[in-house]
Amino acid sequence: MEYIVIGISNEPDYILPDAVRQLLPSHSVFSGGKRHYELVKKYLPAHHQWIDIQGNMPVLFEQFRDHKGPVVVFASGDPLFYGFAGTIQKFDPTAEMKVYPYFNSIQLLCHANNLSYASLVNVSVHGRAWDELDNALITQAPILGVLTDQQKTPAAIAQRMLAYNFTNYRMIVGEDLGGLHHRSTVFELNGAVNHTAHPLNCVILIRTSRQAFSHGIADHLFDGLENRPNMITKMPVRLTSLSCLDLAEGHVLWDIGFCTGSVSIEARRSYPHLRIVAFEQRPECEELLDRNMRRHSTPGITKVMGDFFETNLHLHPVPDAVFIGGHGGRLEALLRKLDTILPSRGRIVLNAVKEESKDQFIKTTQTLDYRLFEPMVIRVDDHNPITILTAEKR
Repeated sequence: MEYIVIGISNEPDYILPDAVRQLLPSHSVFSGGKRHYELVKKYLPAHHQWIDIQGNMPVLFEQFRDHKGPVVVFASGDPLFYGFAGTIQKFDPTAEMKVYPYFNSIQLLCHANNLSYASLVNVSVHGRAWDELDNALITQAPILGVLTDQQKTPAAIAQRMLAYNFTNYRMIVGEDLGGLHHRSTVFELNGAVNHTAHPLNCVILIRTSRQAFSHGIADHLFDGLENRPNMITKMPVRLTSLSCLDLAEGHVLWDIGFCTGSVSIEARRSYPHLRIVAFEQRPECEELLDRNMRRHSTPGITKVMGDFFETNLHLHPVPDAVFIGGHGGRLEALLRKLDTILPSRGRIVLNAVKEESKDQFIKTTQTLDYRLFEPMVIRVDDHNPITILTAEKR
C-alpha cells in the first residue's frame, strides 16, 4: 500500500499548498474525517471516492486495501504528531508513506501566546490513560503540551492536578485553533475546573514554581494506621530497599503488602517511568494509600485489594522487581508463586525483622537457584534492626 498523508489547518478558508494541490487530480481515493472532507472537497477531482475515518481501524484498513492505487489521507495538523501517520505505521507497517505536515495544535497554541517551545514536553491523554501526563508532572517539567479528549478535558486535567497537589502550574487552553471559534485563555487551575471548552481543544501547562523535592520522605509526613504509628517502612530502610531493587532500568514494580504506601510512593517519586502495582489485603489501607498518594503528588499507582494468593495476577503487568512488605506468615509460598511470574534477572527484596523470615528467604531462594546478595542490616533509632535481603532470578 501507498499512502499520501496531508496535514491541514482548521481554518475554513485554508488554502492547500501548491505541491499538494498539484498531486490531487492524479488520485481518486481520499480519506479523512467528516470535518476534513468539508474543508478539502472543493479541491478534489470530480469522480473521487471518499472513505470516512471513524473508530474501527482494522475495518478501515481493510477498506484501504481494497484499492490498488495510493490512498490520500487528510488529517489535522501534523500527522506525525500523535496523528494518523502513526496509525498507518501501526496497522500497515510495510506501507510506503509520504507526509505533508502542517503545524500541530500545540505549536499553534504556542504561536498564539508567543511561547518558545524548544523545551516543551508533549504528552497525550487523548484516548489514553493518564500515565504520560502524570509522569511529566512528577518530574516537574517546566512547560507541557497536552492533547486532550472528550473525557480528559481541560477541566478534568485541572481537577486531577489539584487533587494531587500539582498547584505550581498555570494552564493555557486553546480552543478550535484556526477555526471560527478560535480562542486562547490563561487560567489558574482553580478557574479551569469550571471551564467548558470547545470540543476541539488542547492545553499548555506552565510551571510557575518548583516544588520542594528530596529523595526520602520523612516518616511523619505519611498518614499511618490508627494507633499503629510505627507500622511503616522507615525512610532509611525504604531508600536502601529501593536501591537494592535496581529500579533505574526497570519497568514494573510490585509492592506486596503496601500498608501506608510509603515504598510505592517513594518509588513513584524517584522513578516516574515505573509502572507500580501495590497489593494489600487490609481494607483500612485502601483509603490510606489514596490519601498519601494525593499528599505526595504521586498519581498512577495501581492499587489491588484482597488476598494476594487469590488475586488474578495475569491482569497486571509482569514485574521485574518485587518488594515484599508483608507475607502473612506464608513467605515460602509467596516466593514460589513469584518465581512462576518473575522474568530472568528480576529482583525480590524483603525487609526481615524476625530471624525466621531471614532464614526462610535465604533457604527458599537458594532452592530456587536465585543469586543472593550480601544482606544489609539497618537499625533506625530504638526500633528493632531490619535485615534487607535481595535475591535475583538467574
